[in-house]
Amino acid sequence: MTRKTLASIPAAILSFVIYLFYTGSLGLFDVITGAIVAVIIGLLVGNIVVENPGKALSIRRGFLMLIYIIWYFLVAETKAHIDVIKRALHPKMPLNPAIIKVPYNVSTDYAMTLIANSITNTPGTVVVDLDYENKYFFVHWLDAKTSDPLKAREIISSKFEEFAKKIFD
Repeated sequence: MTRKTLASIPAAILSFVIYLFYTGSLGLFDVITGAIVAVIIGLLVGNIVVENPGKALSIRRGFLMLIYIIWYFLVAETKAHIDVIKRALHPKMPLNPAIIKVPYNVSTDYAMTLIANSITNTPGTVVVDLDYENKYFFVHWLDAKTSDPLKAREIISSKFEEFAKKIFD
């Protein structure tokens, strides 16, 4: 198989799963239509979005991604939402906003993007810029507990980075 064909497989699989998820149906028509659309999308964009088909087709990495998604939505998001809700309901709304320099140590754009999106999607933090050369995110933190970059990394993004390394690096 050529690299282009291999690269189209993960893109097609992901497209198919997303298609079925959003249609909410496993009817014959939807499965066939989803498969056709997924193959077309896989062939069109697979070579663009998949750098290494071997990594993308790794069952171990897929399983780690599933664990990450479950942990992120059930633990990280829940804790962050509770914290922001407490602040919003507190009579004096205790805030200590700051933009903090947070280092990251991953090598692929996919891993960096997973970390940045995880930080941004978690209430109370937003990545506002990044220094690609020196590997720093600049994070607006609603309640900055430290200005030390390494301590901030431990609090804000170390768990995200741990998963990103295992999944994408």
